[in-house]
Amino acid sequence: MKGRSASKSDGGAHKPQINASLEEIVKEIENRGDPNTLAGMSRFGIAVAHAYGVSVPQLRVIARRIRTDHSLALQLWKTGIHEGRILAGMIDDPGVVTENQMENWASSFDSWDIVDGTCGNLFDKTHYAIKKAHEWSERNEEYVKRAGFVLMAELAVHDKKTPDETFLKFLPVILRESSDERNFVKKAINWALRQIGKRNRNLNTAALRTCRRIQKIDSSSAKWIATDAVRELTSTTVQKKLKNANKRSG
Repeated sequence: MKGRSASKSDGGAHKPQINASLEEIVKEIENRGDPNTLAGMSRFGIAVAHAYGVSVPQLRVIARRIRTDHSLALQLWKTGIHEGRILAGMIDDPGVVTENQMENWASSFDSWDIVDGTCGNLFDKTHYAIKKAHEWSERNEEYVKRAGFVLMAELAVHDKKTPDETFLKFLPVILRESSDERNFVKKAINWALRQIGKRNRNLNTAALRTCRRIQKIDSSSAKWIATDAVRELTSTTVQKKLKNANKRSG
């Protein structure tokens, strides 16, 4: 995969990059911390042992000011601070992220929102996104495995240039892993299946075919994944959108 973006600094080049030290950013995260936000995070199943309670919109404000800074991203990740790791994914440069970095970060995933934020803000734009989606889907660690399917979902939503064949190859993986009963894994598998099926008419048909196969598996997780996906993929809203998109492309 060539990656969707060589750098997140492309565009908006007229805005100067703000040089910020690790100490300054950590201090800002601490100052923005809110106990009420922290309590809300906990209610949503987010690990808060190393969190201060800073919302994602607030982190995006900081990220827009910093723009792209690979070195600072690496430093922020090493702090182990929850919000620091989410911010790291926002400001890192996907064009220079290495496969080793992805493996190192994935090995320390400890919360579903860090998984989703890192994959959706950074990893899906790297040269290794498709490779890691396949590799991580086979891993046993809950959050690493989730990351594999989040990558599939994010690619389906954001990567407009990747051909259908790539997503068709994800479907047997989804079928293979659909009996995983772990909550954060099965929800990611369902997410990937739905997003692939909403990409275009051809993939919608293929995804629904996969759903029918998943429904035959003797697993409550598999049946939930398939039933929920069928509900959305056959909905009037999705089918109308696919029909209109087909007309425009025709």
